[in-house]
Amino acid sequence: MATGKVFKYGDNVDTDVIIPARYLNAPSPEELAKHCMEDIDAAFASAVKPGDIVVGGWNFGCGSSREHAPIAIQANGVACVIAASFARIFYRNAINIGFPILECPEAAEAIGNGDTVSVDFGTGVITDETTGQRFQAAAFPPFINNIISHGGLLPYLKAGKD
Repeated sequence: MATGKVFKYGDNVDTDVIIPARYLNAPSPEELAKHCMEDIDAAFASAVKPGDIVVGGWNFGCGSSREHAPIAIQANGVACVIAASFARIFYRNAINIGFPILECPEAAEAIGNGDTVSVDFGTGVITDETTGQRFQAAAFPPFINNIISHGGLLPYLKAGKD
């Protein structure tokens, strides 16, 4: 379960916008986090708080295959990303690092910037606490929940879990 303030963006937010290429040599996730979204929202890294939620439109995370983009978002303490759809490689990279993301076009359309949203990862229910609207995203299957709960694919495999 997560509850946080929403930072909302539009369609086709690509990986170069999430973390500009000029910062890809940053030595740590924390350094990447300082520059997350700066080309479309210069205040994001200083305004986002642990537990906040990013909402995007269609094709969120398109562009390159680098995992820096979900790492930069996660390193800011963002609880999850909700979008109308995700680029497949971004989706896979997010799961691989244990970062929950939910596809729900209705929620992505209706939720407003600055709204407070709660997400139940077990059921996929997204509630806009500001408006009272509820949305149903597909819940993760158990094996993906296990990967996320272990903090990513590598920790999951090291733990020897099924």
